[in-house]
Amino acid sequence: MSERREATPSEPRWLDSRQQEAWLSLVSLVTRLPAALDTQLQRDSQLTHFEYFVLAALSETPERRLRLSTLAQRANASLSRLSHVVTKMERSGLVRREKAAAGRGSDAVLTDSGMDTIVAAAPAHVESVRTMIFDGLDPKQVGQLSHLAGAMLDQLDKAIAGGTGKA
Repeated sequence: MSERREATPSEPRWLDSRQQEAWLSLVSLVTRLPAALDTQLQRDSQLTHFEYFVLAALSETPERRLRLSTLAQRANASLSRLSHVVTKMERSGLVRREKAAAGRGSDAVLTDSGMDTIVAAAPAHVESVRTMIFDGLDPKQVGQLSHLAGAMLDQLDKAIAGGTGKA
């Protein structure tokens, strides 16, 4: 009886030097930017960046409400994480939960106090984003940033959807 041998994995697709440099820059950006945004928002508005994002998303919808599952998708968060943050913001009077009008589930609804909070926080936050990112880019680079980020998000979504474990 002959012994079966497992196929050896193919050689890893290593990054070339330009890809490695770009990757390290991107990792540095995605690590440092959220911390910088959190610092500014907590200092100026007593909000985390995630809380700000949730309030902003609600403020931009009709009736200032979204189903929790939809809000979680928009925030790129698990329903569990979003629910925890909504509970915290409920205690602060920024949002309230209401039974969804159609079907099962709940909606997050931005309160007047929540709207006042996001309106007050937005100018300093936008100025911070301008200072941290856009003041260092010319109009062509802003377009390139938008194009590159979109392409990377599309590729990330494909890799995640493929379920290959390579995402």
